[in-house]
Amino acid sequence: MRAYVNWFIVPAFDEVGGGLSVSSPRNLEIFGGGIRIGKHAHIHAAQGNLTRLCTWVTEGREGRITIGDHVLISPGTHIVASESISIGSNTMFASGCYVSDSDWHDTYDRTRELDKHRPIIIGENVWLGVRVIVGKGVTIGDNSIIGAGSVVTKDIPANCIAAGNPARVVRELDPARDFIKREVLFSDPDLMEKNMDQLTRYLLRNNTLWGWLRSVLFPTTKD
Repeated sequence: MRAYVNWFIVPAFDEVGGGLSVSSPRNLEIFGGGIRIGKHAHIHAAQGNLTRLCTWVTEGREGRITIGDHVLISPGTHIVASESISIGSNTMFASGCYVSDSDWHDTYDRTRELDKHRPIIIGENVWLGVRVIVGKGVTIGDNSIIGAGSVVTKDIPANCIAAGNPARVVRELDPARDFIKREVLFSDPDLMEKNMDQLTRYLLRNNTLWGWLRSVLFPTTKD
């Protein structure tokens, strides 16, 4: 798996920090240029649940995706840029999130994007719940949480919880309290490497040559 990541995944980025971890890398799609990610990123995909980082070239403008350090991206999340998407360090995406800085088609001219694109900025230590949608032109402030299933169409300030469609602030967080961020998980790199290796071995414990041959020749509903 690590060899696959180093050979096929790492070169797909314009820039990638050390410690990249990818689960089910064959179900991760990285398309287009201008995609950068910081150190110790965890990107998870799953069979039948593609994770995608994608930029497009539209009328000579290439989109950009910039992702900070210690970011978690869960299976089924799609981040698609026509202009610019910036994601701060320690931010977490739960499964099935969709972030796009464009409508991709004009309201009346369905053949062109025209001006229906604006940059997205997601701050540091943000947490997006399951199936959150973030639309064009949105800024989400540091430390904020977006509730599962929310549709973010307007800016969300820092240090709050927002939810709903459209998402609205439902609770303020205390900025005076310390936030324990994902970066603390990487304070002991050797221990993190050991734990990730143990997790990988556990997840792949039933992956044997015979099991693979049986699933090809005599598949069951459990395969």
